[in-house]
Amino acid sequence: MIRKSALLLAGIALPYQAMAQEVPQTSPQPEEQPGEQQGDSADPAIEPGNDDFHGTIYVTASGVDRLDVIAGTSVLSGMDLQRESTGQVGDMLASLPGVEASGFSPGASRPILRGFGGDRVRVLIDGIGTIDASGASDDHAVAVDPLIAERIEVLRGPAVLLYGSQAIGGAVNVITKRIPPGIPDEPFHLDMLGGVDSATGLWEGGVSLDTKVTDNLVFHVDGSYRNTDDIEIPGFAASKYLRADLLADAAEEEDEGEFEEAEELREAANISGTVPNTYTETWSAGTGFALFSGESNFGVSFDYYDTNYGVPGAPGVGHHHHAEEEHDHEGEDDHDHEEEHGGDEGEENVSIGLKRYRADFRADIDLGDGFFDALQSRVGYSNYTHTEFEGAEVGTVFDVEGVEGRLELVQSRRGNWGGATGVQFSAQDFVATGAEAYIPPNNVESLALFTLQELYFGPFELEAGARYENTSIDASTLGLERNFDTFSGSIGGGYTLFDDFRAGLNVSRTERAPTAAELFAEGPHIATQQFEIGNSSLTKESSWGAEGYVRGEIGEVKVNASVYRNWFDNFIYLVATGEEEDDLPVFAFLQQDADQWGAEAQITFPVIEGRDFSLLGDLRGAYTRVELDDGTNAPRVPPLSLYGALEGRWEHFDLRGEVEWYDDQTKIAPFETPTDGFTMVNASLGWHPFEGRENLTFIAQVDNIFDVEGRRHTSFTKEFVPMVGRNFKLTARASF
Repeated sequence: MIRKSALLLAGIALPYQAMAQEVPQTSPQPEEQPGEQQGDSADPAIEPGNDDFHGTIYVTASGVDRLDVIAGTSVLSGMDLQRESTGQVGDMLASLPGVEASGFSPGASRPILRGFGGDRVRVLIDGIGTIDASGASDDHAVAVDPLIAERIEVLRGPAVLLYGSQAIGGAVNVITKRIPPGIPDEPFHLDMLGGVDSATGLWEGGVSLDTKVTDNLVFHVDGSYRNTDDIEIPGFAASKYLRADLLADAAEEEDEGEFEEAEELREAANISGTVPNTYTETWSAGTGFALFSGESNFGVSFDYYDTNYGVPGAPGVGHHHHAEEEHDHEGEDDHDHEEEHGGDEGEENVSIGLKRYRADFRADIDLGDGFFDALQSRVGYSNYTHTEFEGAEVGTVFDVEGVEGRLELVQSRRGNWGGATGVQFSAQDFVATGAEAYIPPNNVESLALFTLQELYFGPFELEAGARYENTSIDASTLGLERNFDTFSGSIGGGYTLFDDFRAGLNVSRTERAPTAAELFAEGPHIATQQFEIGNSSLTKESSWGAEGYVRGEIGEVKVNASVYRNWFDNFIYLVATGEEEDDLPVFAFLQQDADQWGAEAQITFPVIEGRDFSLLGDLRGAYTRVELDDGTNAPRVPPLSLYGALEGRWEHFDLRGEVEWYDDQTKIAPFETPTDGFTMVNASLGWHPFEGRENLTFIAQVDNIFDVEGRRHTSFTKEFVPMVGRNFKLTARASF
């Protein structure tokens, strides 16, 4: 089916929509939003410098000046991107308001927006989906290399209309230069990034080169490598709840005369200092070119992503095994690194080897001065293989081959009216083979029509969008096929109260189809140590939503705050049932109505402003709650979090101190355990000796200075994988 879909997509492509742009000085500049660039202000008294990666960033979409009317936006870029750099995009974004990480392991961590994760959050590369298996389970890594990211956009709320009906929680867009976005001023441009740290044994490096072959042709090449060891932690790997259970089981075994088993359980309870089998090794390589002709351009890129990482097992439990089977599959040598890392003797450590080949195409065609200004298109193709190893044996192999494309007509701005209308298509073949292939082979195809329109009436701005999407999910081996028609719409209005300060209200109606995993999962999952059960009778999930916000500047103070509520019909969630199957806890996909509400805010303000020194304050906070119709709480919802930072800036130095506070999470789902709150203190010193076109930035930082134990309530592995302890880190980034 995927080949037929690829032929259909020969004439369909995706625009570089909703990308973050460095707005040229000669073009009209939309006002900057305070949440759009974390830590970097446009104020010359505060801004570190007008160089290659300290500039002002704006989030836009095709046909509209700003996307923030129907979607709260944030951008991680420049020194903040360097400071937060990790191997998985979820961990990189976890300090932004309303953003958490799934935190399954150092090798697998997806972003969670407003309490929603998995397929409710679309992760994109340059506007196209990652086309991988990361949404199917939390142990599956996102096939994105943050080392090659130019910046990362976060869109919350009704951004679903641009990115697909699945993205009820929002979208994360990783911007790269693999298809060059423009013609560089110099013959070549080189970017480099490297780093080391103490708590994970990190060694990483990345390089990107753009060359102007002719006045109209630009060539790009990049590569990266990242290696970490088992993470260091402040105390015991097991939480106090799990540790108490292990010690109680040890006492019971001892009373029954099983002294060897009792000793093994005590050893498991007392694992401390490191979390065994949490290593990672990742490398990537990519190349691309773009041809520019007037206002039109065409480009192609190819890249390869390869990662191998350990999957930590619950202490004292051991990994679940079926009868061993032999599987011949490409990539069986990826497990060699795993044999060097810890685990109880006799147990088979689980590791994952992931390989992904990808190709992307972009075409932006100038249509002149008619009703439509431009035709923007983009296509992405991915061939993905993910192998779960049990020791040296291949356990389960996940193969995903998919294509996604989009064609968009951008309207010429006529007075106070602008917008864009388009079509999006995707097709994905999923095949899992092995003794524990808990998701059956399936094919998912979708076709969508959408529009986004913007109107100005003096101080009042109105944005409205609508999307129709048809999704078919075919599990041929089960003889089951489901087809869903979903309709979504959103309207948002913003009013400029004074200067650059606006207040607004968004109202949305969204629908999404259940995923193949939610419908058809059935069986043990080796990596997560769960027996997962889908429900082929699930219906589409829908919600009404409302969000009020204030955004803008009051003097030198920048504010970005919102409150929101969503009323769900047929909310789909994965929850422990309290039962066991094959000695594993059973997790089932269930469906019932639910209410979600929350708030998030960020305020940045100058404390001291001087000619040679400035001090900037940064306050953030987020809270969300999801309550099911039966009065219970949805599982794995993050607690209240608060964040405060002070950053002193000199001409060539930036000194930053941060405090991150997480409340206890006691509003838990059945069979969940509470999660204790914690406070982490971080500090960093940045040095950028050169300003302008030749620049170099060093950052020396200490995260978790007081070596505090912290666990993410959003993580399936929180009971035995705490967050990293005190970590000294040094990074360098150059752009020439």
